[in-house]
Amino acid sequence: MFDLEATHAALGIFDAVRALAFIGDLSMGQPTDHSLRTAWLAARLAHAAGLEASACDTVREVSLLRWSGCTANAAGFAKMFGDDITIRTAMLEGRPGIAEAIGEVGAAMMPLAQTHCEVSGEVAQILGLSKPTETALRHIFETWDGRGLPAQLAREGVPISVLVVALAGDLEVFSRTYGVEPALALIEQRSGARYPARLVAIATRHAGAWLTELQRTPLADFDIVLATSDMQRTTSAELIADIIDLKLPWMTGFSRAVAMTAAECYARFTSDDAARALVYQAGLIHGIGRAAVPNDVWNLPTPLSASAWEKVRLVPYWTERAGKQTGALGEAAVLASYAYERQDGSGYFRSARDAALTLEARVLAASVAWVALRSTRPWRAALADDAAARLLQVEARNGRLCREVVDALVTKRVPARRAARSAPHGPRLSAREIDVLRAISRGASNKEVAQELTMSPSTVRTHVESVFRKLECSTRAAATLKASTRGLI
Repeated sequence: MFDLEATHAALGIFDAVRALAFIGDLSMGQPTDHSLRTAWLAARLAHAAGLEASACDTVREVSLLRWSGCTANAAGFAKMFGDDITIRTAMLEGRPGIAEAIGEVGAAMMPLAQTHCEVSGEVAQILGLSKPTETALRHIFETWDGRGLPAQLAREGVPISVLVVALAGDLEVFSRTYGVEPALALIEQRSGARYPARLVAIATRHAGAWLTELQRTPLADFDIVLATSDMQRTTSAELIADIIDLKLPWMTGFSRAVAMTAAECYARFTSDDAARALVYQAGLIHGIGRAAVPNDVWNLPTPLSASAWEKVRLVPYWTERAGKQTGALGEAAVLASYAYERQDGSGYFRSARDAALTLEARVLAASVAWVALRSTRPWRAALADDAAARLLQVEARNGRLCREVVDALVTKRVPARRAARSAPHGPRLSAREIDVLRAISRGASNKEVAQELTMSPSTVRTHVESVFRKLECSTRAAATLKASTRGLI
């Protein structure tokens, strides 16, 4: 049995944060250095505004993690607007008509904001970052005039880091999209509403010089400017996997299951612990690129159109690109980008074949397929183990997957889901509460849970309320994230 505990402290927090920033940028339809550039500008603005060193550190951390809740409410945005990525791009860029589109849905935006903020705050807590960082992320959409979300805080009641990051983010997006002078004009229109006039005056005075310097700053130099002391500690890549999977409720736990399956399978071929740890980490992050594809594509119950298929083919490309920006995850990201290659060259995105595919890549590709076949999808039910094994063996006979790897997977089968267990420290959920939590984590409504578990909707509601109370959260996405990190589902 592969010892997963050995990987739990293997990743620097800063590397994890950069990966989450990359995922957030994809989710928002932005260039993949958007959060890094925003954090650089926010750090300059915070210093110019005279913030203390600890507050400047909070600004850096909040800038990098402010979109970490994007995957959690992607399903809600898709349900409301269709394309979750396009609407977010329009919101950030302040496109004509976007205010009216948001106004039409009105109060329906509140749960989306609440989900985003709660998950972002949980991310900071899981990473062990400071309380000011966690608090700011839980209020990331608040505005100076009190019209923000989720708590409608106003003026000095809004964490200063939220206001600094909001202005820096607008400066980054607007200057890139429209040019410096139009950007400053748009920011001036928001002065006294989105952020205080004092910050706007400082940004206006320095914007030209900052943006010129930023343009000349190599990506590698961002580490020096942005890494705080709290981000020098270590964590694991499981959090990244959980954030990836929140985008599509029906994929809850998928990345962890792939990682465990691939590591267990690889252990049958070698005793190299370092290589197995790499395979495990690649399994965790192989889905980073899914953030770049709108949910309405993933949720199609019919075959993909040519245009939709082209977006899906780029998923492993974006995963590899993430490695260029995430330090210690670079090697794992490259391996992860081979998850959908096939030995006959029919895979994507490289169309690599045979000799170009290492044993690690072959194990990962077969493991992704093995876990996926036994998981429910919008276009089909989960397959039983025997049916999945037959399909995988056909793929091997046709030369698409490695025969030896497939044999290792199907002859000694690894569970597609880890068994739920009570966390050694923290809340204890009953078996029935875990059943309900597992169902709602996959996106089921209370009514659907009631039908699945043969109980009344009121009983389901009671269990959900109990789970939320024990996990100290108020949204299903946050409950899913906390339960995943604590091994409850």
